[in-house]
Amino acid sequence: MHCPFCNADDTKVIDSRLVAEGGQVRRRRECLSCKERFTTYELAELLMPRVIKSSGSREPFDEEKLRAGLQRALEKRPVSVEDMEAAISQIKHVLQVMGEREVPSRVIGEAVMDRLREMDQVAYVRFASVYRSFEDISEFRAELDKLESTTAHEG
Repeated sequence: MHCPFCNADDTKVIDSRLVAEGGQVRRRRECLSCKERFTTYELAELLMPRVIKSSGSREPFDEEKLRAGLQRALEKRPVSVEDMEAAISQIKHVLQVMGEREVPSRVIGEAVMDRLREMDQVAYVRFASVYRSFEDISEFRAELDKLESTTAHEG
């Protein structure tokens, strides 16, 4: 690490501490040339994969698109903002640990539906109806029947 005062490249770590709930390391450093001290923060860089759209085009992952989709599905539902943000973090974590540079958009859609199914069944059906492009009431009914049968097996 270069010293921000004299630009020497020989510094030593005096103290290290975990901060941000263990997500970062704070390091106090001392320059061996000029003896000035400074603080650095270190965190893991986990890149989000690019999204392969159904058209075949590719675009960067957009957390705001994910948030907007969840907000639309959860509109006027009894789910807290904290729960929604936790779902976003969990979905991003799933994508990061996959370790892929690119993922099909359907992988993200399925992850969203998995989280919504656990959070709020009405929001799940809302999202699924748009995501899966239900054409008529029979497709809607089939999805509701599937949801009811999985709920009956779990409970």
